[in-house]
Amino acid sequence: MAKPKVYISKQIPAPVLSYLEEHCECRMWDGSGGASRQGLLAELGDVEGLLTTGGPIDAELLQHAPKLRAVSSISVGYNHFDLDAMRTRGVLGMHTPYVLDDTVADLVLALMLASARRVPELDAFVKEGRWQRGRGLKEEDFFGMDVHHATIGIIGMGRIGEAIAKRAVHGFDMELLYYNRTRKPEAEERFGAQYVTVEELLRRSDFVVLMTPLTAETKLYFRKEHFELMKPTAFFINASRGQTVDEAALIEALHSGRIRGAGLDVFDPEPPQPDNPLLSMPNVVTLPHIGSATEKTRFDMAMLAARNLVEALTGGRPPHVVKELADLVESR
Repeated sequence: MAKPKVYISKQIPAPVLSYLEEHCECRMWDGSGGASRQGLLAELGDVEGLLTTGGPIDAELLQHAPKLRAVSSISVGYNHFDLDAMRTRGVLGMHTPYVLDDTVADLVLALMLASARRVPELDAFVKEGRWQRGRGLKEEDFFGMDVHHATIGIIGMGRIGEAIAKRAVHGFDMELLYYNRTRKPEAEERFGAQYVTVEELLRRSDFVVLMTPLTAETKLYFRKEHFELMKPTAFFINASRGQTVDEAALIEALHSGRIRGAGLDVFDPEPPQPDNPLLSMPNVVTLPHIGSATEKTRFDMAMLAARNLVEALTGGRPPHVVKELADLVESR
């Protein structure tokens, strides 16, 4: 029996490629970064499976891939899937939840600590030779804000939100507020979390952490009126998606002193334009969307995506089909 044909749109670790080649006939993009849109479309005419890290899976792509049966994305988010188009064609879509939860949670705590204690700002101060005696510097010039025993408010208490909560409560003795579409009684019991309205969370929190997935409902979810409810001493942390925030409103809140600072792993667009004011604000920590960027986690994500794809193409039950398309598994 012929192996299903698979296209891999970005370089993946050798062990992951070897696993795929045991079960599939594989072609892989051999350039740096990922395949261009036109380069990808040109490769899809005979493939049944696609392993990708992003880029729209839409009606145009599906027209170029008449034999496509499954798309496996090396990501937890799947807002790049056109779910209606995929459903119409009966194409399974899969993602890689769980394996990156702890790694992203670590980064959120790093953003909180770096923002509150002004780590990048003061690192630059030392490296630029500005830390010199006799220049009239006062102790308070280096003051930051404590993270321990502060109040954290998490908007979006999913798996990553709970991993953040564990670190905040058990590691830093923080008071935990959260808002979610549904209550999480287990999280309330484990972490002493208080389920509150978004408005109460914003008024009380020292750190507001946005962890909502990007959907049609959450696009530009966090707006000017939300920043206006925050404490002037509070920090805004975003490691979800840049499009969940009105970036102009965030810039204004920071520029006016409406909030004290921000820690950002995501932007809209990405990468941000060089003249984006966020890049020149000393009270903003900026990272290049590295939430899951450790060698182990990226390897685990790639391997999980590969296993998803093999299961989907060989008649198994892929464990991580996106929920909106899960019923397609039963109808195959």
